[in-house]
Formats: sequence, C-alpha cells, structure tokens
Amino acid sequence: MSVIDPGDLHPFEAAAPAPVPSKETLAAAGDILRALAAPVRIAIVLQLRESERCVHELVGALGVTQPLISQHLRVLKAAGVVRGERTGREVLYRLVDDHLAHIVVDAVAHAEEGQKP
Repeated sequence: MSVIDPGDLHPFEAAAPAPVPSKETLAAAGDILRALAAPVRIAIVLQLRESERCVHELVGALGVTQPLISQHLRVLKAAGVVRGERTGREVLYRLVDDHLAHIVVDAVAHAEEGQKP
C-alpha cells in the first residue's frame, strides 16, 4: 500500500475535463429539457409516473382544460417524453422511460428544498 505524501497534492491543479457528448446528443438533451420546462408538463409527467392516463384523467387531476392538456401532450410526445396508445376512443399516454421521471422528481425535490425556511 502506498502512502500519499501531502507535498504531492496540488489543490489548484485542474481536474481532467469531463467527456463532452456529441453536438447532436447535446441538442437532443436540450430539446427534452425545453419540453419539460412548463409547469403543466411537469405535472403531466408526475401524473404519468404513477400510471398511464388518458386526457380526461389528466384534465381532472390537474384542473386545466382539455385543449391545454392536449397541447402540452403534443409537445411532450414530439420530444419523445411520452407516447400514446389508442384503445377504442381514448388514447392512453405513458412515459417513454423512467429516466425522465427521475429528472422531474429530482427537479421538484430541489425546488421544494429551496422553499423551506
């Protein structure tokens, strides 16, 4: 086992740069974050985290109009955050994967921590 000599430590030495993803990957990540940027869309993701929902269930849970929910679902769908599956006359929406739910849950938790006295 080697012992570190405190004289060998350089507290102001720059760390190696973190790897940078491709421009395409960064652009796609930006699109996803922009899609998640609206409070109603955050609330939709939180609802869909619990279970798949149709538009009228989201309207009831969030207390906003059907056209507004549909508009926000279009944005989330275009960004690849949600997908819809038609069952009869209804479309059931679900999250594409759990990664995005984690981002939203962490952002909400961080915001709540900042509001505590």
